[in-house]
Amino acid sequence: MSDDDSMTTLLVGLDAACAPVLDPLFENERLPHLRSIVEGGASGPLESQIPPWTASAWPSLFTGTNPGKHGVFGFLAFEGYDWDVVNATDVREHALWELLDTQGKSSVVVNVPVTHPPRPFSGALLPGYTAPEEPACHPEGLLDDVREAIGDYRIYPPHEGAADVDTDTKIAEYRDLVGMRGAAFRYLIERFAPDFGFVQFQATDTVFHECEGDRRAVRAVYEAVDEEVGEVLDSCDPDTVIVASDHGIGEYGGYGFRANTFLDEQGYLTTQSGGEGMPTWVTARDTRLKTGETATATGTGTGTGTETDAEPAGPTPVERAIVLAARAGLTTQRITKVLETFGLLDVALRYLPQGIGRAGTEQVDFPASWAYVRDAIELGVRLNVAGREPAGVVPEAEYETVREDLIDRLSGLETPDGDPLFETVGPREDFFHGLESHRAVDIVTVPAGFEHSLSTHLGSPAFDEPSEPYDHKRNGIVAARGGAVDSDADLDGAHLFDVAPTVLATLGVPAGERMDGRVLPIAESVGETAYPDLIRRGARKRSSRRRPSTTPSDRGRTNYRLATAWQPETTYHGC
Repeated sequence: MSDDDSMTTLLVGLDAACAPVLDPLFENERLPHLRSIVEGGASGPLESQIPPWTASAWPSLFTGTNPGKHGVFGFLAFEGYDWDVVNATDVREHALWELLDTQGKSSVVVNVPVTHPPRPFSGALLPGYTAPEEPACHPEGLLDDVREAIGDYRIYPPHEGAADVDTDTKIAEYRDLVGMRGAAFRYLIERFAPDFGFVQFQATDTVFHECEGDRRAVRAVYEAVDEEVGEVLDSCDPDTVIVASDHGIGEYGGYGFRANTFLDEQGYLTTQSGGEGMPTWVTARDTRLKTGETATATGTGTGTGTETDAEPAGPTPVERAIVLAARAGLTTQRITKVLETFGLLDVALRYLPQGIGRAGTEQVDFPASWAYVRDAIELGVRLNVAGREPAGVVPEAEYETVREDLIDRLSGLETPDGDPLFETVGPREDFFHGLESHRAVDIVTVPAGFEHSLSTHLGSPAFDEPSEPYDHKRNGIVAARGGAVDSDADLDGAHLFDVAPTVLATLGVPAGERMDGRVLPIAESVGETAYPDLIRRGARKRSSRRRPSTTPSDRGRTNYRLATAWQPETTYHGC
């Protein structure tokens, strides 16, 4: 790029980056380019939101709004008892590059999660996480152009989630992905000469989930990212560079909590043998997103968002046998106990198809239950309300009573060590506000110190090991450097919602009046303005399998408000 075409602002997104990860690498002089931004400018912790997970947090960062406004609370969107993997049509607020477009400024965006399918704007966009492996890009045909210019380009590691792949292979794949991000971004900024550039690196999170904090693997990934950041800085020479993460990451030293088991014990949840249950992120990604199809609930093939709505593959003969065994009472929970006794559980988990566990396990009967957790990363409990859900059983008049009772029961929970399980349990309106708040869980549960993990898995006892040894923490990082940046600026109290209005301010553009963040003191605010409402696309069409409502015994419960929840026992790699 020529001097006249130099970029005004560069935003580098590092998924899960935080001081406990970066500081040791800085001390060992492993990351000269990132270190020069963090230590040569203004920097500090960046508080994430609730829930602090990729699919919800990145839309919060690039819209400057809370999930109650932008509408994404986890990796899944729910319609009745059906689900679909979230995409950009679920984001109900403008992204900052769309706002810049209204002000005559162009952008290049690479690998940012939940940006597929892209809406038109001045510039270019290659989608990131939750997009299919062959995504629609902006402008049309861009992916082919990128591959012709740089070679291979993909969104997901070839062997993400594979238990039988060695660490060296995984490291090589992560480094390849990091190189693709940098090469594609440099090609696009040369081609489009944008005012604003945004490149995101997901492997900085994935390596912790896949390699469980292996220091050698973490170092290798961050060194690759630092090298790409250095080359990008040389290529675009931005006036201002901002580094930001969506959340932090660290060891979980507490417990895993099977919330649906607890709800079952309290009489709020009904189970069934051989049901479909909830998907894992790995299953949704591998069976749908990597093939360019939509991840869709309940085997109906009714999801939308891509050109193909193919029916999911049917169960294997082994899976069908497991289902029959489950209906006879032989669930995989019982099988697991036998395998553990003989030391064969690890072998079984490594070689049996992923679908077998879900097919044979006792599952939540969602239409028949009063309360359940559907997506554990939403961090909350949903109620099955009459008149709201297709076969709701909680009478509308008893909603607050039921919700208050569950809040009381959950608030008093202690770990086996006698410590509080949650630091906060409350109605969703305490956490979310906006027109999309009704999509949230009804009760929000915030784990104490983010040392404990939630699970949708049914099993006994309710407390077990955390689902992953490393998982998400509340504090990420933000740093800025540039000619107009005060390196002594106090970034104390910086929040995820502050990134979008700050980026706009560095480009001389006012923040949106609906934004929840403030301009950080690294830039001079140019006020707020009312941007046009997002023209919303039609709602996704999902089927709802209605079942007659049932009234379980002993259901005289108490009060309810608003919030979010999902995650099976299996982990969400790279999220």
